Amino acid sequence: MKYAIGYQQPENGEPFSTIVADYREHIAEVYFPWPNLASGRAALGSSLGAVDWGAQRELEENLHAIRDMGIRLDILFNANCYGASGISVALNNQVCSIIDYLGNLGLLPDVATTTSPFVATAIKKNFPEVETRASVNMRIDSTLAMGYLADIFDSFHIRRDLQRDLKTVALFSDWCKANGKTLCMLANSGCLRHCPAQSFHDNLVAHDAEIDQTKNVKGYMPHLCWKLYQNKENYEEILRCSWIRPEDIFRYEPYFKMVKLATRQHSHPRMVLGAYISGHYDGNLLDLLEPGFSTIFRPYAIDNARFPDNWHTIATSCAANCTHCGKCTEVLNQVLVKARDDE
Repeated sequence: MKYAIGYQQPENGEPFSTIVADYREHIAEVYFPWPNLASGRAALGSSLGAVDWGAQRELEENLHAIRDMGIRLDILFNANCYGASGISVALNNQVCSIIDYLGNLGLLPDVATTTSPFVATAIKKNFPEVETRASVNMRIDSTLAMGYLADIFDSFHIRRDLQRDLKTVALFSDWCKANGKTLCMLANSGCLRHCPAQSFHDNLVAHDAEIDQTKNVKGYMPHLCWKLYQNKENYEEILRCSWIRPEDIFRYEPYFKMVKLATRQHSHPRMVLGAYISGHYDGNLLDLLEPGFSTIFRPYAIDNARFPDNWHTIATSCAANCTHCGKCTEVLNQVLVKARDDE
């Protein structure tokens, strides 16, 4: 099993392709957004209306180096909202122009991941050689859903809220194998399980550039997770999320050839990769997640080494329907520790 990691421009100036090269035997794909285009995270190459004109050049240089390593490229068109342009000729032309431009550079993407059936249709029609993939943000939660979209998608991310339940994962995997599709998952999401504010938040992210230039209400916290974790009584919710510990990732090998790791905005992508490749992490579990909550949990941390041996059984048995049976309370008491000075 290999990994897909998200492109970023490291703050230390290290080319992202250098990180990929160091772990190349364990990396199947690199996924990336297009500069100044809305995606599932803040747009690459822009901030508060200012455009980083070097971002595209740097991206292209890194993509050439990554392609030369034989690693697949996955372009993201995974914004949750494209506004009034959602089914427009303009969006169709923009998506096709970007892919065509990359093709002319010798960088035709192997995969295009999107939340938009419209974008998937456009790519499937104009670039049938490009694999179309349903984004994790589509929250695909049944084999029925995959069947409805089978004509325009070649691969699917399972809804992360379901992935701790291996019986459900096996059902999704069997359907994909029977129908010539590929199943993917995101291993280190820090998002709340079944977050009722996800659509709201994802829409805000899609309009990030506009929001940055708008006078907004002061003091309002749009991120439900951050609001909850301001109260220590809610720390237990972090255990009910969808993340998979590096120590448990081997359980997914029968179902996934590749697992996605969220690294686009992570401050230490090497640390995340190293943990999942080795299947071991001795540190604050919160530091592996994206979004991560190390700062808001301080002065506490979640010691990954202190999880009980039967943690995966607990996580799996409670995956779909939490009844507040007390097991997570017991685990939290065991793993919640005072953070070290270097965390």
